[in-house]
Amino acid sequence: MTNDNRNDARGIRTTAIHSGEAPDPVTGASAPNLVMSTTFTTDEPAGFSAHNLDGESGFLYSRWGNPTARQLEHKLAALEGGEGCVSFASGMAASAAVLFSLLKSGDHLIAADTNYAGVAELVRDTLPRFGIEVTLVDTSDPAAVADAMRPATRIVWLESPANPTLRLADIAAISKIAHDGGAVVAIDSTFATPIATRPLELGADYVIHSLTKYIGGHGDALGGAVIGNAQAMAALNAEAGIHYGGVISPFNAWLIMRGAATLPLRMKAHEESALVLARFLESHPKVTRVLYPGLPSHPQHDLARRQMANFSGMIAFQVADGEAMAAQLAKRLEIIHHAVSLGHHRSLIFWLGTDAMMESSFRLEGAALEAYRALAGDGLFRLSVGLEDPDDLCRDLDHALG
Repeated sequence: MTNDNRNDARGIRTTAIHSGEAPDPVTGASAPNLVMSTTFTTDEPAGFSAHNLDGESGFLYSRWGNPTARQLEHKLAALEGGEGCVSFASGMAASAAVLFSLLKSGDHLIAADTNYAGVAELVRDTLPRFGIEVTLVDTSDPAAVADAMRPATRIVWLESPANPTLRLADIAAISKIAHDGGAVVAIDSTFATPIATRPLELGADYVIHSLTKYIGGHGDALGGAVIGNAQAMAALNAEAGIHYGGVISPFNAWLIMRGAATLPLRMKAHEESALVLARFLESHPKVTRVLYPGLPSHPQHDLARRQMANFSGMIAFQVADGEAMAAQLAKRLEIIHHAVSLGHHRSLIFWLGTDAMMESSFRLEGAALEAYRALAGDGLFRLSVGLEDPDDLCRDLDHALG
């Protein structure tokens, strides 16, 4: 869980491959081992409670700590420049772990008014049942966050780029606002990955990833992670990892660790292809709007250039009568898969209708709803650009949009 390599000066590609890994001291195996055991023998009596464990304790039970998961955690902490990491069974489990571990009845949470649907519904439906007050704000506007701060505010929850609008949050500015008010900043950085943005360096306290997406990269393993300072990660593991039980399986940790080794190379290719497709879509007669941080037309392009070293592979775009076009694309696309999720080597596209999103997840009203419609219209196609040849993807979209 603690990153031993946080102070080394290795490049990001070397870090992605080697951090958390070393040849097996017994067999000399170069690739990391997969340790599936749920329990571990000990040389002397040990306490039965995980509260008896410390940083020097060995492995006793895989829910408390597993060698393969630990290797993945070292790698992720090194990639984010953090002191520690706790891995979970999914990105949603990681998000819930932070929220439930840090908040109690009477506390106040500020959250982005549009973000990943699972978190959006959790903060709207579940947290208030536990006596936690929630204020939803447009986190692309730091002043809106400042206006929402209260003495009881404990967390400011961000997502940048946001799902599905690709709206950005100024992490440094909002972190200062939150810290001045005695709150911590937690940010879902799944769309960005550590290759694009390193939120801890910008002032955030907790970085959350759905490892299922870009870091795993192959669409074959669920996982999640939280990265932060060593003390915070030890507390999170003791509370959420041990008591909530949503830990990652060793096999999924092994698969995701294998995917993470090529993350820098994949993100370079995702960005290069996404820029080709974004420009193609922006010139297509059937497309009315394209949202991509790497385009000058993105409303926060200047912030993206300051905050992101890679614009990632996520594009949102609009067409007239999007719902009808969604049915057409589902039938006509040959290379791009009409499917949920994102960040895989295969390109994926899915329609997110505004009315449906408002009814199920976001439930915005008044000026907030008007602002969303001004950005998203009647809905957005969320396109996750994979690793295929971009010219093939452009031809596939052109045929399907035809």
